Amino acid sequence: MAEALPRLREALTVCGAAVVHAPPGTGKTTLLPLALAGLLSDGAPARTVLVAEPRRMAARSAARRMAWLLGEQPGGSVGFTVRGERRVGAHTRVEVVTTGVLLQRLQRDQELSGVDVVLMDECHERHLDADTALAFLLDVRATLRPDLQLIAASATQDSAAWARLLSAQVVHGRGTSHPVEVRYAPPPAGVRPPHGMWVDPALLRHVAATVRQALAAVPKGDVLCFLPGFGEITRVAGLLSGVAARVLPLHGRAPARMQDDVLSGGADGERRVILSTAVAESSLTVPGVRVVVDAGLAREPRTDHARGLGSLTTVRVSRAAAEQRRGRAGREAPGVAYACWAEAEETGRPREPSPEIAVADLTAFALQAAGWGDPEAAQLALLDAPPPGAMSAARRTLRAIGALDEAGRVTGRGGRMARLGVHPRLARALLDGATAVGSELACEAVALLSEEPPRAYGDDAAEALRRARAAPREEAYGARWAAEVRRLRSLLGEQTARPDGLTDEQGVGTVVALAQPERVARMRDGTSYLMVGGTRAELSQDSPLRGTRWLAVAVADRPVGAASARVRLAASIDARTAFAAAGALYDVRDEVRWDPEQGAQGAPGERGDVVARQVEFLGAVRLSARPLPDPPRESLRKAALEGLRQHGTGLLRWSDSAVALRQRLGFLHRTLGAPWPDVGDEALLERAEEWLEQVRSRADLARIDASRVLSGMLPWASGEAARLDELAPERIEVPSGSRIRVDYAPEQPVLAVKLQEMFGARETPRVADGRVPLLVHLLSPAGRPAAVTADLASFWSAGYRSVRAELRGRYPKHPWPEDPATAEPTRRTRASRGRG
Repeated sequence: MAEALPRLREALTVCGAAVVHAPPGTGKTTLLPLALAGLLSDGAPARTVLVAEPRRMAARSAARRMAWLLGEQPGGSVGFTVRGERRVGAHTRVEVVTTGVLLQRLQRDQELSGVDVVLMDECHERHLDADTALAFLLDVRATLRPDLQLIAASATQDSAAWARLLSAQVVHGRGTSHPVEVRYAPPPAGVRPPHGMWVDPALLRHVAATVRQALAAVPKGDVLCFLPGFGEITRVAGLLSGVAARVLPLHGRAPARMQDDVLSGGADGERRVILSTAVAESSLTVPGVRVVVDAGLAREPRTDHARGLGSLTTVRVSRAAAEQRRGRAGREAPGVAYACWAEAEETGRPREPSPEIAVADLTAFALQAAGWGDPEAAQLALLDAPPPGAMSAARRTLRAIGALDEAGRVTGRGGRMARLGVHPRLARALLDGATAVGSELACEAVALLSEEPPRAYGDDAAEALRRARAAPREEAYGARWAAEVRRLRSLLGEQTARPDGLTDEQGVGTVVALAQPERVARMRDGTSYLMVGGTRAELSQDSPLRGTRWLAVAVADRPVGAASARVRLAASIDARTAFAAAGALYDVRDEVRWDPEQGAQGAPGERGDVVARQVEFLGAVRLSARPLPDPPRESLRKAALEGLRQHGTGLLRWSDSAVALRQRLGFLHRTLGAPWPDVGDEALLERAEEWLEQVRSRADLARIDASRVLSGMLPWASGEAARLDELAPERIEVPSGSRIRVDYAPEQPVLAVKLQEMFGARETPRVADGRVPLLVHLLSPAGRPAAVTADLASFWSAGYRSVRAELRGRYPKHPWPEDPATAEPTRRTRASRGRG
């Protein structure tokens, strides 16, 4: 970056802001802040520089690196502040902070007194805190501190968008990266794509095999392997047992000591395999790396705003992030990058990662925006506007916990919540929980909830708290938990005592319920629960919480396509605690509806009925129901109509004559059209409001005569109804004098009649004003089909002969004249053989 410094200083002088685009390893994170602060021997004036990093690990690492370059320890000329740890001295000129810490500082001191330059590092990662902090800083420059200089630093090619946002110039820095050879190593056929948090074990086996291949193919240097999360790192580490290298994890949960060990480089002659999450993509330098193996996956947040469920999901890494990862192999020397996917898949990957503002829970963002004086976030300079639905859900939550008033302004309580540096839900749990369970237990429980504990702690939150208390302080999670408890205790101020006799289970359950009232859940069976927010949830089969009637769910995720959420962390509570936390969702409603489960003990076809009851609800959880006296008649009628729409007109009484009339009308509608009505199920239901009587139950529906319904639909007004028997006669008189029923169910009406009764008929009977010939089924004397014709004349002249030959031997007592068109019809057998 040395050659770009003059251009950067000029851009800052002209515009007050600049966008620095430089590849990884060029010093934009370390040398640039030192130069701007006047800490290098180049005669630059002394200034105070604030560097914002997206992650704690990156902030600590950058500060240590800059301090090392100056021959110092953090806390001297260079310091850092992350949540739970601060090393800053009286002479500190460069302070590295996380973007979350920067947001807290801006809310306390909008002018950023004493700060001359703010450098927002790794803007391309599009973390929500970073986008928000930059928007606030632009507002500060425009209104309070025009002298405050801003730099947005990015390692990817999205500089133009940032330049437009900042009204700034782009300063390009030349890197010293070495060439990297990309080798594609697609997994074997049959590997399934990721699903939610699940990653196919076959892919992880392939990644481990690729690491072994890389160690053999590239004889020198360390291997940096990118995996989506902690679980995958653990599994691949197990698959790499026995390799001729030291296997080290690098992720946010790792102890600071282990992180420092990885970032300080290996011993001479020692090869290392570093299994890392996305933390090593850009802002961290891992020395000694010559090979990158990329599993091609990343984790992104997703939020179900309707149910209040948030989770991480596994996605294909973007092309920009993949390029960042590959660049790690060329920081110090030429390197090799193995991509664990086919080259043909490259163009199908997203160009950039999804901006967090588009997919994450926006409750904390909405509180920050409201505290800044812009509740709608309409005036903030953001690359991407927050989704309206997510913002509406966030504001509803904030009003429910007392952080915003009805006008969207921050209340005094909301301001205190914002200063606590935790999610607003957790801030509510801390403030109210301190009163209910004592400040110490409230701080402990909120610290437990602010970072999900290791899976080994189990899903019982009270037991997880006891394990965190007992954890050795050198254990990563235990150390962070204890530091967070101390931080919260100091911010809470006045301490309150724990009530006598209160157990950990009761206290933790109360805090969890206060944090997530929509996730208070009641048991449906041994492992299945319904949350008051409407989501079903399942405990694992071996959970110690099984059988608990009420739960307060702290952590749950809903796998893609799953009907229920999985409970990851919860606490047992009693009904009183459930009502205390979620009481705002209590409701009593009169319910008149069609219940498809009513009468479920009967035959399957008989289920469903109108129910009228008064029901108590806690959100979506039904607590009790009792019969509703004197329900409104119109409500009963609407419920019955809903039943008809669900189950069809089969709920009515269909006599044989009603079925026959429906078939006749259906035939006329198909053949002649208007004014003959459509009497199919859909048409009947569309007109149900016209004929549905005052009903109260399924039994009332069964008493409605379908014949009367159909008769009411006949075209009486036009007079055509009187022609029904003429156009579609129920029976036809045949030559024998018998009146035979016509079957109108088939597309072409059928007349089934014994063959001898049609002797003498020269033409086929017709209906619908002679438009449609009947399909005549000519039956044997035993009533079995002998022939089918719609043209009797043709049958008598051509087909009858073969039928006569077959039947006269079988039925010798019946007449079989040679000329049936002139023979006498009969319904009886002959008394003697005679002619034939």
